[in-house]
Amino acid sequence: MTGSKPPAKATAKAAATATGKAAGKPGAKRRGRPCKPRTLATSPHLDAFLDMLTAERGAAVNTRLAYERDLADLGRWLAQRSVALEAAGTEDLRAYLAVQSKDGAPRTVARRLSAMRQFYRFLLSEGRRVDDPASPLDSPKQGRPLPKILTEAEVGAMLSTAEARGGPEGLRLVALLEVLYATGLRVSELVGLPMTAIMRDGRGLLVRGKGGKERMVPLSDPALAALAGYIPLRGHFIPPAAGADAGHSPFLFPSRSSGEGHLTRQRFAQLLKQLAIDSGIDPEKVSPHVLRHAFATHLLDHGADLRSVQKMLGHADIATTQIYTHVVTERLKKVMHDHHPLARRKVDEPSEG
Repeated sequence: MTGSKPPAKATAKAAATATGKAAGKPGAKRRGRPCKPRTLATSPHLDAFLDMLTAERGAAVNTRLAYERDLADLGRWLAQRSVALEAAGTEDLRAYLAVQSKDGAPRTVARRLSAMRQFYRFLLSEGRRVDDPASPLDSPKQGRPLPKILTEAEVGAMLSTAEARGGPEGLRLVALLEVLYATGLRVSELVGLPMTAIMRDGRGLLVRGKGGKERMVPLSDPALAALAGYIPLRGHFIPPAAGADAGHSPFLFPSRSSGEGHLTRQRFAQLLKQLAIDSGIDPEKVSPHVLRHAFATHLLDHGADLRSVQKMLGHADIATTQIYTHVVTERLKKVMHDHHPLARRKVDEPSEG
């Protein structure tokens, strides 16, 4: 109808559309989340630093996220003091670390200090600063925790429980335990062992460890006996397949369900936890790595030299192996305190007066 007014809703809609098309004008509609104003807690230089980690150093996603979390936490703390992240001084950073040290573990504080050092070193190299405020800061002292281990009696109890199960599952578990306890292999090395790892004389394994380095580790008589009992039943764990490869697997410990073709580390850890429960042992004490620790500590207990233990464990540096000597020393101290007559006498003597 000529001269009639358009409905009010249509007029409002048309006006909103026209407003949205007006580029750069206030009130224009924008898709997605609205941009938040950048505060002192964040910094464009932080984004550039994180991009550098990814592009130049090939940092993994989790590594980048860890740096971002640590530096963002520092930025929020500095913002409360009205200091920008890129403008912090040494005393600002020292005060932040002091607060962190009260509530956090030394390892966490050391990680955050490392992130700070790399960030401010980046700003210095990019000409964004003329100094590095993190360079004078000292790293927190970290006490190295002693490895958790099992006693020889606890390992023996787990082996006895596994042997009592019988059948293919029980025999495989006995073989896994005996080989691990006899060699101290890393769990990834153990579950991924190829059949060709068994040496021709059958007395040892040729293991490819970290960095592709090979080492020879001898097998104990119990481990050899366990493998002899398991290998004839190994086919039970090989997935069925059509063609020439049916019934074959290159792995010593194959798996029907694993996409890797062999028993996974996670599944082996689960089997150990259940075995610990069945053996009356706290499952929190038991893991494949704890058995590796037990192997090394028990060898030293029985007089093995440190260099031999280093070679069997595949440690590149003997300093890594020396941690087990501290375990032995601490245990000897406890034995002396608990059983030496003079130590007991001091405890039992009544106080004078």
